[in-house]
Amino acid sequence: MALEVRKVGCYAITVPGNIAEASKMLAAIAESGVDFLAYQAVPADSRHTRFTLIPVDDSVMSVGAEKAGLKFEGPDSAVIITGDERPGALAEIYGRLNRAGIHVEESSGMAHIRGGYGVILYLQKDDCGKAMAALRQ
Repeated sequence: MALEVRKVGCYAITVPGNIAEASKMLAAIAESGVDFLAYQAVPADSRHTRFTLIPVDDSVMSVGAEKAGLKFEGPDSAVIITGDERPGALAEIYGRLNRAGIHVEESSGMAHIRGGYGVILYLQKDDCGKAMAALRQ
């Protein structure tokens, strides 16, 4: 698998309950037809959970959120990178971004998935195009 780079929208919402209890929000949005590329759930405080959701399709997310009666923040900008698993792949990605002067606000990823990996970079909107160009060189 060659390095694939994709710009995506990410949405955030804080809901009552711990992560397991707050999954009701995920069920509501799924019933509206929204499918996700990635998500993150973290405690916002002792009584709330903060979700960051990256849908496959932003337009479906907007319609689905409205149907479910949910108000999300966003979309903010992110880039998803997938590639072949090999030692040093992540260091190469961050090296390219650093040389291009791109500030990564937050990132997360997984490796060893069917021989590949995936990384999500949360960036300023203006940096997404520059990051994609730097990573495609």
